[in-house]
Amino acid sequence: MNVIRTLPLLVLALALSACAGKPARDSAPVSVEVAPAAAPAADVASTDAVPAEAVADTAAQAPQASDPAAAPVTGGTAPTNAEDDFAALYGGPAPTADGTEPTGAPYDPWEPFNRRVHSFNNVVDRAVARPLAVAYTNVVPRFARTGVSNFFSNLRAPVTITNQLLQGRPDDAWDSLGRFLMNSTLGIGGLFDPASKAMVPRRKEDFGQTLGTWGWRRSRYVELPFFGPRTVRDVFGLAGDMPLSPIRTIEEDKIRIGLQGLQLVDMRSQLLAVDDMRDNAVDEYSLVRDAWLQRRNYQIENDLRGKHARGKDDPDAPIPVDAMPMPNWGN
Repeated sequence: MNVIRTLPLLVLALALSACAGKPARDSAPVSVEVAPAAAPAADVASTDAVPAEAVADTAAQAPQASDPAAAPVTGGTAPTNAEDDFAALYGGPAPTADGTEPTGAPYDPWEPFNRRVHSFNNVVDRAVARPLAVAYTNVVPRFARTGVSNFFSNLRAPVTITNQLLQGRPDDAWDSLGRFLMNSTLGIGGLFDPASKAMVPRRKEDFGQTLGTWGWRRSRYVELPFFGPRTVRDVFGLAGDMPLSPIRTIEEDKIRIGLQGLQLVDMRSQLLAVDDMRDNAVDEYSLVRDAWLQRRNYQIENDLRGKHARGKDDPDAPIPVDAMPMPNWGN
């Protein structure tokens, strides 16, 4: 009778042991520390022969929960210096290892094509643009480079003013007009920036942002040769900004192309600070794409806020159409 009573218990114990050995479906994450199962009663009884000193030594060697070095390894890791720099530059967390944003995947259905264009742009950048930007920063003094940046920023005022009016922001357009007139006169053609000293806010708007404020928020990512990161919405924005470009109204090709080349070199020199981050990125394409989309979304969301709630404009706008040597189709 004892054997008959014991046999079902043994079968049940074997079944439970087999179930415990299988991983449960939809189980907790691996970062959750699972406490070891209690020893069976028979094992407990057999520990009578174990000295108490050995048990105390074993307990002392076991990791304590309060010891940070012995804490279980979790799925997340501490941010690296590059990720901290990324967050400081772009105002948000760095993309994950597979190239997606922490809050959602970027809309990039043309990724194979975009990666090929990105590789082409990188070849042009490393062979031409970056060496010119390095030479420019080494030869031209800082105050002169600041004057060049101010000059081209001032030339963007007609594009900014027009798009602010199209977005229904006449107060901002009035401020931008006053800034343009002040810098064009007191600032000697925009080489100096007295408007900033007068606390007139600097704004940068383009037609791509205007289309975003009109409701075209989500648009697929595309990288253009030479122009770099864009969305389909911003490609249409180029066509809207083209007639407003002061540089493109210059009929003399040598002067126009010279100014456009200087503007490109000036813009590229301002990006030298992030070259190390790009070179050391696991997936440089994903880094550039996600950072650009995050910045672009911030610019559009910032336009939708009220004047007093609006933050500072991001100075690193996309490459404007007036900076790229293109034929004057209007002439």
